[in-house]
Amino acid sequence: MRAATLKDVAVLAGVSVKTVSNVVNGYAFVKPENRRKVEEALIATGYRPNIGARNLRRGKTGFIALVLPELSIPYFGELAGLVITAAQAHGWNVLIEQTQGTRDRERTALTSMGPHMIDGAILSPQALSAEDFADLAPGVPLVMVGEHAVDVPIDHVAIDNVLAARTAVGHLAAIGRRRIASIGRNPHRGTAALRLEGYRAALAEAGLAEDEELSVPALEYHRRDGAQAMSRLLDLPERPDAVFCFNDLLAIGALRAAADRGVRVPEDLAIVGFDNTEESAYSIPSLTTIAPDKKAIAETAVSLIHGRSTDAAENATPFDLQDIQTPFALEIRESTIGRTRAPA
Repeated sequence: MRAATLKDVAVLAGVSVKTVSNVVNGYAFVKPENRRKVEEALIATGYRPNIGARNLRRGKTGFIALVLPELSIPYFGELAGLVITAAQAHGWNVLIEQTQGTRDRERTALTSMGPHMIDGAILSPQALSAEDFADLAPGVPLVMVGEHAVDVPIDHVAIDNVLAARTAVGHLAAIGRRRIASIGRNPHRGTAALRLEGYRAALAEAGLAEDEELSVPALEYHRRDGAQAMSRLLDLPERPDAVFCFNDLLAIGALRAAADRGVRVPEDLAIVGFDNTEESAYSIPSLTTIAPDKKAIAETAVSLIHGRSTDAAENATPFDLQDIQTPFALEIRESTIGRTRAPA
């Protein structure tokens, strides 16, 4: 069956093709009676605009890219969904690339996508160096989300990871924990360095000495890594009474290892995670965690891409590079304060 055209709609509505085009493209100055006729004809004919052709006429592709390390990590999966929603508001579809955090795949993802394919890219790199960005295709607006130790002139959206970690560990100190461990140290992750810095700062603020054996590295940030690290901590002659995990998956693994060893949470061991993924609210016990405003991160990143692409299209003077910090909160749950009951 042949798809309806603007001419078909115009004939049925009894107006010009130009009038139909003005209605379809949202032009405000159309007589109400003509607009009503066109809208009825659009429904009757089942007309669907050719978004691809429209974008090409405007010098747009209709796509942005989202480059993430692992969609199996809930934080990135949740962020991807929020980016898709934010992008749809601007008429964009989202192409998602998973890199596993390797330099080769991150480089390939970025260098293979030029302005003929995408209108911009949002990336969360793990391994790229400043030199890698020199090879990127010109004219593609980029926004980096999360932390990575790369000094490059692109827009950046993240929370204050140092302050967030200080807040999490400060909470553990405030509820009386004195032997506070951390799980997640990793020299290859920019976020890990910042969260470790915040962990150390909070210990100092609480008057607690740092014990190197209580800071356990994690090569990956999956549940099994958290369980293995927690088992290592529980094998110490003097166990910790609290653990700050650098993401929720590590914390979920730590919860399981504690349960397997008969360690009660939070009575014997308080645990805090990071990311406030949906799983954290349903674990047993539910997980106290740092809650980044993921919706704000997604919407801010997409808005920056939109601003940059509009700049380029209109040959406007580019605005200054943006380094935006979005909010976070500490979500206090059962893993640090136990189950609370409402007063009778």
